[in-house]
Formats: sequence, C-alpha cells, structure tokens
Amino acid sequence: MAAKFVTDQLIEEAQRATGLGDFGGDSFREGLEIIVSDVNKDNERPPELLGRLQYGLVKALSDRLKVIDALAKRPELLSRKVEKPVFVFGLPRTGTTLLNNLLAADPNRRSPLKWELDDPVPPPAADELYTGPRAMAALEMDRKMQAAAPSASKYYRGSAIYPHECVWILAHDFRTLMWESAGKLPQYREWYFAADATPAYEYHKKFLQLHQADAPGMWNLKMPSHILNLQTLLKIYPDARLVWTHRDPYAATGSLCSLISLGHMAYMGKVDTAWLGWNYPWQAAEHARRGMAARDEIGEDRVIDVHYADMMRDPIGTMRKLYKALGDEFTPGAEAAMQAWVDDNPQDKFGRHEYKLAQYGLTKEALEPMFAEYLKRYPVEMEG
Repeated sequence: MAAKFVTDQLIEEAQRATGLGDFGGDSFREGLEIIVSDVNKDNERPPELLGRLQYGLVKALSDRLKVIDALAKRPELLSRKVEKPVFVFGLPRTGTTLLNNLLAADPNRRSPLKWELDDPVPPPAADELYTGPRAMAALEMDRKMQAAAPSASKYYRGSAIYPHECVWILAHDFRTLMWESAGKLPQYREWYFAADATPAYEYHKKFLQLHQADAPGMWNLKMPSHILNLQTLLKIYPDARLVWTHRDPYAATGSLCSLISLGHMAYMGKVDTAWLGWNYPWQAAEHARRGMAARDEIGEDRVIDVHYADMMRDPIGTMRKLYKALGDEFTPGAEAAMQAWVDDNPQDKFGRHEYKLAQYGLTKEALEPMFAEYLKRYPVEMEG
C-alpha cells in the first residue's frame, strides 16, 4: 500500500523548507485536505509519481508562504490598484493560449511569465523579466526539456518567458482545476465546482500587487476556467476587461481529453479513458453554461468575443479588432511584435496535436445536447 499524505505534514514540510510560518490565512486548507483525501483513497499510484504530486503540493504551499512574507515586508503594495486588467477565458482548448501570447507580445502590456510563476519571490524588476539571471536559467532548463521531449510543445505552446496561466497563482489557495487534472480526484472535482472562489481571487490580487511593484504595466491574464467565476472575478477586479474565446466545442473537447491524458500519465502512470470521456465533456459544457449565465447577469456587452477561427486565419487583424473593443491603442510596435511571434510560432512547429473523440468513447452526436445552447447563441465555426 502506498504511503498516505497527511495535510499537517505537508504544511510543516513547506514551513521547514522556507523558514516561514504565515500563510496569510487558512483558506487554502480546505482544498488541500480534499486533495489529500482523494489521493489517499487511490492505492494504485506508483510511489515515484506520488512523490511528484507531493512535491507540487509542498511547492504551492512554500510559494504562498514566500508571497505572504514578501508582502508583509512591503505592506504598502496592498493599497496599490490593479488597473483595468484583461482576463482571457473560454471553454478549455479554444485558443486562450494563442490570444494570451499575442497580447503578451505587446511591449506595453504586462503578463505573469512562466518563470516568475515558478519562482515568484523576490518579484522581478522590469529589466529582469526577459533577460535577468532567473529568466535565463529557466530558458536553459526549457532548452534541456525540449531536447528531452520535443513533442511536448504540440500540446501546449510554452516558454519560460511566455505568459502563463493563472492556475499557478490560484494553486496557492488550492482552488484550481490544475489539481483536478493530476489524475482522478472525484471528491475535489465536486468540491471545486461548488466552492466559493472569493479567497482564491483575493489571493490572486495580492500576487499581482506584489509582482507589479517593480515591473508595472497593464496586466493581461489567462485561464479558461475564469469563466466559471466571472461574478467573483468582477467583485475583486471591478474594472476588468473580459475576453471570451470561442471554438468548435467538439474539437475543443477532444483536445481537452487529450491534454488531460498527459496529466494522468504524469501523476498516475496510466490513462483512465473512461473517466476522461465522462468528466471532461461535462466540464467543457459547464464552462459554456456558467459563462452564458454570468453574461446574462453582468450584461452581454461586458464581454468581448474572439473566435479561434478568426485568429487562425488573420491573427493580426483579429488583434486589431480586439484592441478597438478594449479601447487600447494598437501601436505599430505592438503589431510588429505580434507578427514576429506569429512568424516564429507556426501552428505545427513542434508537430501536430492529433486527437479524436472516439479515443474517449465519445461521439459528436452524443455531445450535441450538451453544447446546443452554446452553439445557438454564438456563431462558432465548426472544424469538421
């Protein structure tokens, strides 16, 4: 039988590793305890993969301790506004990463970069974001990982100096679907979709307040599942600009199942295709349902729509239209930087990501009722 996780031991391990004790509250504990409970019910995870998950849990705790400590040393940061941030969201696998990378190419914008989410304290200065020692070390690690697994990038386009998802911030409060993708965690899934996201977004704002201290700018942020909590997001960021990406939900669902299968391999050593086929179409449909319900409440015009098909055909033209809708200037520098990114990142640069619904026991016909309302409401271009 595999060793069992103990919540207090994970917490103590993080405290010993950092020499810190203040988590800034205990809102993180409920989600962590549910993850621990789910994992402890699964006796089939190989010990080395269980260790990988333990490392991730302790790192999230440790990073939270460091962030809270850094803010305690600079309490004035908590009074600084996070002004007019742009949040990109949608059903998973609908082009949010592409859109986020294009926004991040604009030198006038500020994105949380992968390396600074991996190593959040001390927060970087502006001149360290892309060329500082920590950024360069992370890029070298990227190079080694790419050489070891060259096909990985076909699933998710990333780099140490590319923008990264808010899951890595919300993970410090253990309220993010990132944890649910680490294998089969049914109890956590049920809890997450019913939980109040307020504590996670309150912490999210503190993280941004710390990271804009010495590297300011207009934030653009990305996570598909922001769509699940738009009312909460607006409570914390009342002047946020909201951007919803749209794509053929059947293609997106197949891509999502394929992506999550990588998490299964990484943390369970096998893929539970039945669980993928049951769980993730529902999750994709729930993203659509909650997004539409929130939009009914906050106003149709409160959200800007961007279509994946348009981004693929004409990325620069699509960004020009988005900037007009945002009320931001589309400068020649922004356009040139975005075009350079597009030129350096053709769609199949690292290989084609291939997936089929049938791999997960799914058919388009079976999924049609789940996405009928979404497809009726939005003119999504179908892919097949």
